[in-house]
Amino acid sequence: MTAPTAVDRVCAAYRRIREVDRPEIWISLRDEREALDCAAAIDARVAVGERLPLAGTVAGVKDNIDVAGMDTTAAAPSFRYRPGADATAVRRLREAGAIIIGKTNLDQFATGLVGTRSPYGAVRNAWNPGRISGGSSSGSAVAVALGIVDLALGTDTAGSGRVPAALNGIVGVKLTRGRIPATGVVPACRTLDCVTVLAREIGLAGRAAELLAGPDGRDPLARTEAEADSHAAASMLRAVPRVGIPTAEHLAGLADGWVEAFRSAVQRLVATGVEIVEVDIAPLLEAATMLYNGAFVAERYAAVGTHIDRHRDLIGTDLDRSVASIVLGGAEHTAVDLFNDREELDRLAVAARDALDGCDALLTPTTTWHPTFEQLAADPIGGNSRLGRYTNFANLLDMTSIAVPAGTVDGLPFGVMFTGPAFHDRAVQQLAERLLAPFLEILVVGAHLSGQPLNHQLVAAGGSFGRRVATSADYALYALDTTPAKPGLLRVESGGVAIAGEVWSLPAAGFGSFVAALPSPMTIGSVTLADGQSVPGFLCQALATVGAEDISSYGGWLAWKRD
Repeated sequence: MTAPTAVDRVCAAYRRIREVDRPEIWISLRDEREALDCAAAIDARVAVGERLPLAGTVAGVKDNIDVAGMDTTAAAPSFRYRPGADATAVRRLREAGAIIIGKTNLDQFATGLVGTRSPYGAVRNAWNPGRISGGSSSGSAVAVALGIVDLALGTDTAGSGRVPAALNGIVGVKLTRGRIPATGVVPACRTLDCVTVLAREIGLAGRAAELLAGPDGRDPLARTEAEADSHAAASMLRAVPRVGIPTAEHLAGLADGWVEAFRSAVQRLVATGVEIVEVDIAPLLEAATMLYNGAFVAERYAAVGTHIDRHRDLIGTDLDRSVASIVLGGAEHTAVDLFNDREELDRLAVAARDALDGCDALLTPTTTWHPTFEQLAADPIGGNSRLGRYTNFANLLDMTSIAVPAGTVDGLPFGVMFTGPAFHDRAVQQLAERLLAPFLEILVVGAHLSGQPLNHQLVAAGGSFGRRVATSADYALYALDTTPAKPGLLRVESGGVAIAGEVWSLPAAGFGSFVAALPSPMTIGSVTLADGQSVPGFLCQALATVGAEDISSYGGWLAWKRD
């Protein structure tokens, strides 16, 4: 089958836009003919052998990030301007072969985690239009979740690239602060802002984020490659990764069913061979409150406060009331307030490092609830604050973070988040990949059973015990002459019996490495269980049973060993 072209993908994107009929996703949309011309140019470059890692990928860009030839509004019509150049992240996206089709809606001036604070309309959730999308990268998240675009750029100061990812069942990658330059981004809090990538697949999200990373010589806060390289060794996952999770008291207040969903995600991670430890995250949660309840909000006034101050007559129409209240409130803080808060944050940063000492990352729910529009309207400021409990501290404490889907609760997405030290970007992604990896079952009947000499190989491959079973009465079991002693299971045409065994679950990667290391004469094949189900399981080559003792009458390896 011929791979779809960039032109095919762009046609599909615009067709999907018409199908879903969600105009509030977009602040401005590129002319379809123009996008198709761009796609044709990408196809032509690929045809002559040019390597474009994102060739044909369709992307949206949050409208606080400059795209040359398209207005930037930051969701405030009075703030509109036409940039003369792409933001660094956009330029790198295009250079990799991505095709940008539009600028997406957001909470005005990237101030909010709700997706409702925009004169261009509240962005409805991709799964349930009666629920909020989350923000501030609301349009970007919903465009990805609805399959319009393959990836989208967002920004993240307090969680704006992670909360909407969780509420729409997609992936949100926030690299270490400064790894992706913020040149060409309308600041919310200049020293904390991060460009983020949202996608349906973790591989695409991570790959795109790394393509955007690296200093550009223009952003004074960009991290250098030398700085990143100096952390490379320390950022590697240990052989048995250790992940911290909050204590029960810090999971209080989650939406109904979310604690149970989080526990389930923890167990899936344990099944991949990760060690879990409970940690006291009080210092991190205390730091989180400082983003809006302390002097750091003054940086929002420094960014756009003058514009709002000069256009007070537009508050309630062009300018969102909640956003204006938050930003204008930033002017009330003094320099002394800021230095006092800076000192307090330094203290909390030390306490946070101590709490997570020995952990590769922290695993938390991404957010705490998923309100309807009516629930949020009843308490717009408090409801927004609840959404940022686990996200607000990451940029203040210079941490990397990735939000990933972790199932559903009552038909709505539930998401979790891995957060780690600065420059541990690859480590947190690897942990997220473990959680998202598909699991395969395997039947074991001998030395890999629980408590037996080779069971550790299953555990090392990320295996977890599933259930005790028996095969259908179509098998024979032989004691092979091996070290350590192990049995050989063989399907027979007649005279077979049911053989006891265990079904284990392995992540796909672990299953592959485990099977690749099997010594002769062992092999993996389909085994029929007593209930009629077929699963992959340990078998042996028929030649290996010649001269071996037939122990089928015992009904299992452990029964024969006990005899």
